[in-house]
Amino acid sequence: MNKIKRFAVAMTGALLIAGPAVAEDPIKIALIHGLSGSSFEAFSKQTQTGFNLGIEFATKGTNTIKGHPVEIIVKDTQFKPDVARAVLAEAYGDDNVLLAVGATSSGVTKGMLPIAEEYEKILIVEPAVADSLTGPESNRYVFKTSRNSSMDMQAQAIALKPDANLHVATLAEDYAFGRDGIAAFKSALQGTGTTVVAEEYVPQGTADFTAATERMFNALKDKEGRKVILVYIAGGGDAPGKIKAMEPERYGIELSMGGHILPVLPTYKRFPGLEGAVYYYYEDYSNPINDWLVKEHMARFGTPPDFFTAGGMAAALAVVKAIETADSLETEDLIKAMEGMTWETPKGAMTFRPEDHQALQSMIHFKIRVDENVDWAIPELVRIIEPEEMNIPIGRQN
Repeated sequence: MNKIKRFAVAMTGALLIAGPAVAEDPIKIALIHGLSGSSFEAFSKQTQTGFNLGIEFATKGTNTIKGHPVEIIVKDTQFKPDVARAVLAEAYGDDNVLLAVGATSSGVTKGMLPIAEEYEKILIVEPAVADSLTGPESNRYVFKTSRNSSMDMQAQAIALKPDANLHVATLAEDYAFGRDGIAAFKSALQGTGTTVVAEEYVPQGTADFTAATERMFNALKDKEGRKVILVYIAGGGDAPGKIKAMEPERYGIELSMGGHILPVLPTYKRFPGLEGAVYYYYEDYSNPINDWLVKEHMARFGTPPDFFTAGGMAAALAVVKAIETADSLETEDLIKAMEGMTWETPKGAMTFRPEDHQALQSMIHFKIRVDENVDWAIPELVRIIEPEEMNIPIGRQN
């Protein structure tokens, strides 16, 4: 065989080998979450479980999208903004991930937004909540599957049935989650006649709420009509329990708060009849995706899926739908596919709003029911609050 023929045969063999290898290059996705250093670790772990289940469901167990195997790379932010920025840059750069999903704390996630813009790669925010994550300081590479503070608080306001007879004092943590949440709550009450008589903000990790509670009692106790303390705290410290121990009922004051993860819901047994709003409770949605999630989670882990498990699954389903419908794996094609995209989740349909990439979605109006045969208080469905019932402010104009 002459040299030319040998070269042609060698090149043909090389192409036969290289062709399938290129087609099967993995799609790398980074999960950037706090896995050490905070009580919020449970949120991160639920999100990751949900994300893995979402990839499994969306790919029918093949773990491949358009012939590419999915490779998930997990990185720990340690709940530190500087660490989060560094590991996200590492994921985009050294690991060459297609996109990233994270993170858990709103404050930490806010510091990650410029990294997505610097590397011109997509960051899907899940489960951090603050409105500012799709606000003016965000950018076109950021999409948000998690609900935002405005959804929390507009749903909470709807659940309170606000009118001129209602007076509210609020308690929140003094960081992006708490500040954005109360601002959204006040915005949702505009035009209803309800009066917010006091706003209390406490540092994260606060365990003593005595002084803040006394100030709220003093602001409310002499008001005529309904008097409510709204508790909007994501961390520990048991603010509702400590407020209850100070006997708000002697002033005719009731409590309201959003729902929580299952390990926290046993503490809600102290508040039968309490009404509020929540992102997800496994019994309150009926659709094929949620049915599968509940069945599989029970079979594998012996417990129902929780608050952030559903969120992680929603993020994974968004990723798969985007990759399947985009013209290519280039970032610009993914953005084009995702803007305005509607996809199904355990909570029903979600839609990425084109203007700021916030996922519009439903919320749950619940009423706490206590069943002695159930370990936790049950956020029983009053009704689903549909996305169109909430006037969610547009954060960023692309």
